[in-house]
Amino acid sequence: MSLTEQRILDALKKVEDPELHISLVDLNMIRNINIEGEKVDLDVILTIQGCPLKATIHDDVVNAVKSVGAKEVEVRFGSMTDQERAELTARLRGGQPGQTEPGAISPILSPESEVTFIAVTSGKGGVGKSTVTVNLATALARLGKRVGIVDADIYGFSVPDMMGIDQRPTVIQDLVLPVERFGVKVISMGFFVEDNSPVIWRGPMLGKMLRNFFSEIHWGELDYLLLDLPPGTGDVALDVHQMIPQSKEVIVTTPHATAAFVAARAGAMAVKTGHEIIGVVENMSYFECGKCGEQEAIFGQGGGEKLAAELGTTVLAQIPLGQPNYDPNDPNTAPSVYEENSKIGSIYLELARNMIN
Repeated sequence: MSLTEQRILDALKKVEDPELHISLVDLNMIRNINIEGEKVDLDVILTIQGCPLKATIHDDVVNAVKSVGAKEVEVRFGSMTDQERAELTARLRGGQPGQTEPGAISPILSPESEVTFIAVTSGKGGVGKSTVTVNLATALARLGKRVGIVDADIYGFSVPDMMGIDQRPTVIQDLVLPVERFGVKVISMGFFVEDNSPVIWRGPMLGKMLRNFFSEIHWGELDYLLLDLPPGTGDVALDVHQMIPQSKEVIVTTPHATAAFVAARAGAMAVKTGHEIIGVVENMSYFECGKCGEQEAIFGQGGGEKLAAELGTTVLAQIPLGQPNYDPNDPNTAPSVYEENSKIGSIYLELARNMIN
């Protein structure tokens, strides 16, 4: 079959913008297709100049056009005009230009939203709450779910580093696209500060930033949105309870009695504000010798069971001490994400299956 513009467009309908997950054709990013025998040249109009995923888009377009018979493909890049970007952001927000104002309540927070919110919290720091968040989110994505993370620990943000993210979000007009890693969309205060600088804010500013994480972010279609809350019962945790009354909670503790005692306060806050507690995850439950397989309870025993009994819930998982196989030169690994087929990765997969069911 000979090359035609329609055949090329049909092939490119399968190529999505890697951040928006919408066809390049539907976004009107494919323009000026020219065919000369088996050679095709065309324009790809990016949402912004300097798009971080330009190389990926180039390769996907070339491969798609070659799949319908082109031998040579030349791709020229341009960027949308301000008017085109305004129309795009309005479309992404679900309205027409000027109809949906920045800062409006995000549809994701509306009572009609079908997103399941899971707040991951703890009584104190250092118990592995963020590790549980990123691995649970990754496990849900591995099971085919559409997942996002809000790194709501604004003072102690760590999710981007834990997931090996060194890319900043793309901003179209005033709409921010979350960064995707391991199939999980991520937004974090860490994307908006320079050189790991401290965040010195009081309560009202924290609440405003948290609300922006919903109203100014294009999340797209999600099944689950996990919130990595700061430890304790401070301003951010209270804002989340008020902002997302439908959120469910997972309480993270270690086996140590004191950690469980402190974590009970976070659980009590969830109960008082009407949030459903899904259960307790006991992290650092034991250390397993790699040679002999013997398990040793380095941080004590029984903390998770005691906390679950006090909160009237169950222990969802007991996660041993471990370290992911991380290679800085391997883009498929990250400092805190366990491989799917590892022992701890399997525990997180089982935890994710239980949550889905």
